[in-house]
Amino acid sequence: MKKWIASRPWFLLACLLPFTVKAQERLTPELLWQLGRVSVHEVNNNNQTLVYKVSRTDIAANKNTTTYFSVPLAGGDATALGGINAPMARVEIKNAEGVKWSADNKYAIFSREVPIQVVKASERYPQWPKANAYVYDQLNQRHWDTWEDGSYSHVFVAEVGENNLIINERDLMAGEAFDCPGKPHGGADDYMFTPDGKGVIYVCKKKSGTAYALSTNTDLYYADLKTGKTSNLTEGRMGYDNQPQFSSDGRYLAWLSMARDGYESDQNELMVMDWATKRVISLTENWDETLDGFTWSADNERIFFVAPHRGTQQLYGATLFATNFNQPANYQKELIEMLTDGPWEITGIQAVTPDYVVVGLTDFNHAAELYTYQIKSRRLTQLTRVNNDFYSNIAMCAVSERYSTGRSGKPVFSWVVYPPNFDSTKKYPLLLYCQGGPQGALTPFYSFRWNLQLMAQQGYIVIAPNRTGMPGWGRAWNEDISKDWGGQPIDDYLTVVDDISEESYVDKSRRGAVGASYGGYSVFMLAGVHNGRFKTFISHCGLFDMQSWYGTTEELFFANWDIGGPYWDKKNYLAQRTYREFNPSGLVDKWNTPILIIQGGIDFRVPIEQGMQAFQAAQLKGIKSRFLYFPEENHWVLKAQNALVWQTEFFNWLKETL
Repeated sequence: MKKWIASRPWFLLACLLPFTVKAQERLTPELLWQLGRVSVHEVNNNNQTLVYKVSRTDIAANKNTTTYFSVPLAGGDATALGGINAPMARVEIKNAEGVKWSADNKYAIFSREVPIQVVKASERYPQWPKANAYVYDQLNQRHWDTWEDGSYSHVFVAEVGENNLIINERDLMAGEAFDCPGKPHGGADDYMFTPDGKGVIYVCKKKSGTAYALSTNTDLYYADLKTGKTSNLTEGRMGYDNQPQFSSDGRYLAWLSMARDGYESDQNELMVMDWATKRVISLTENWDETLDGFTWSADNERIFFVAPHRGTQQLYGATLFATNFNQPANYQKELIEMLTDGPWEITGIQAVTPDYVVVGLTDFNHAAELYTYQIKSRRLTQLTRVNNDFYSNIAMCAVSERYSTGRSGKPVFSWVVYPPNFDSTKKYPLLLYCQGGPQGALTPFYSFRWNLQLMAQQGYIVIAPNRTGMPGWGRAWNEDISKDWGGQPIDDYLTVVDDISEESYVDKSRRGAVGASYGGYSVFMLAGVHNGRFKTFISHCGLFDMQSWYGTTEELFFANWDIGGPYWDKKNYLAQRTYREFNPSGLVDKWNTPILIIQGGIDFRVPIEQGMQAFQAAQLKGIKSRFLYFPEENHWVLKAQNALVWQTEFFNWLKETL
């Protein structure tokens, strides 16, 4: 196999600097959970300070505590604050979530659950009030980790009269069996007042039943508060339309938009509408990547956003040219700049001032801290140092880039994380980390569960490939995984493992593969095709049997796009290839390797029968196997003590089998 040399100027820095740090304490799961998690609370432009909050986990109480600090935006010492008083509610509104006020404080918008459909047996049959049953006539009967109960989240507007009395409270979605905020992950960012206060914009997927389960077509709706009429601002944009933001002068509305219905990982385009004329342009139509998390600059001349780039995630700026709106429809003048470049992940934009962009930044060795990007000098500077004392006692892991070429003929990029005090004259066990998504970026992330530094600290070399299907390498590479789950991406995994195993410091007799979601599916697939490469496997919430998964998962648009369609469509070659060739359950006859299987009880994306089938198959074949079950966790493990159990079982399994 051909090896490729990294060309980025910071490669040697990323690879060599950690070796200069003295070996100190080894990172453990218990220590990991002592780290502070940092985020912005607010920015005070008058005195150029930032207030940030630090969340820490109380393991015994199984909950988080929060403290607040202030720091000058230009840098300096942080000052601890006694606490932050929540703003006094202008008016108490019953059962209201996410209250927002108009600029003149005369109106409030908020969300509230509204009963629309009768699905509970106790409501359907009031003569049997103690009945505990649900009756459904259509999909979607459950979503993410919750069964539908017939209630929908609606946007309300309320007028405030004399003596702060609420008058004219009105449901802007009255009678509609639709949700805003969208479930399961929507919030108050899904609705807003227009700058003139005359209307409300909200995000909604106005589809019900089977159509809802098959579609990603959310739209931006404008509700005129005077006329009561609602119009669709994004009609004809067939995928997700979300994250609406007005420029501070009210002249432009920006949002993220996908073009294709049913494709949840389609390219996010940055759309801008001239609010007066309603003309729309895409600032990123000709850009070969996707983006996330954008914010207007203070002068409204640029939009800052984050996007993956070659295994990292960076800060970008898109310049808005007003002349674009005065040209023919096919005219596009654009200027997109990558503003940062380094071996890190810009986790998101947290605040923007006239002089600074405040971002979160992390790498494989450090939890996120706040940094400022100085707009004029184009300089990135660390602002908070919440975890510096902690890391001063922890040995760092060396990190390097690697390029491998296999059967596809294309180079596959990987991050490699080494144990502290790595010695190339010794041999180390190897862990292949399989990313989920399947089209999620693999950047220098820092997780409190899937933590590559924590894995390497236990003495393992960890290789994390940017296999086919990940953004940051162009649209074609990103899209090539669809309907080919068990093809080229699995070949990529075998390629990078074979490549790095040529190094003298890799113990070929001690290699394992671990992953969750699509990564868990990858582990199940590898268990049937690895031909003795691996000594152990760990699969969390992995898809094991594609037919039963299609029959029980909830967002069917994802299944239709990514694997090709339903199992009963015998004429669909791509779908049938998935069910026949790329189905882990069909390869169990080749399983012969120890496997740990982890499953959440309320994971409706990859339901419980997936993990149970895999464990039962392994047990019946006499393969050393273990089933770790979390009854109250969904697709993730969110509770601190559960996460510690997860990590303890994870590393115990590796000690036993690798």
